[in-house]
Amino acid sequence: MTSRITPHDALIYLMVTMSAVDKAMNNAELARIGRLVTFLPVFNGFDEDRLIGVTRAAAELLKGPEGLDIMLEVVRDALPPRLYDTAYAIAVEIASADYNIQQEEIRLLQMLRDRLGLDKLTCAALERGAIARFRSL
Repeated sequence: MTSRITPHDALIYLMVTMSAVDKAMNNAELARIGRLVTFLPVFNGFDEDRLIGVTRAAAELLKGPEGLDIMLEVVRDALPPRLYDTAYAIAVEIASADYNIQQEEIRLLQMLRDRLGLDKLTCAALERGAIARFRSL
């Protein structure tokens, strides 16, 4: 059984998981995590000095048996329902960081959508927004 984590921690756990799900945490994804924590309003009040420790805790949780399933439960339980769509949007941001969304990342987004009880239309809108933001000339 895992101990209760903060909503900030839960969002970081989710970002680490999204980054690691394709077995390769690349520099673009790690840099995106750092930037999101510094400027997204949902992270107001988070002590950025804790980022490395929270990231390591997330990685440890994922290494364990049933790590992905437990992580999804921990995230759902730590977040208030009004932040479920925010969590999904943040996961999409990390998946899009390297401009190449892998099949494993798509599967994790589906699992997250189902675990958080988000509707497909909301998720499609969040995904479409990310496509628009990351399009190049």
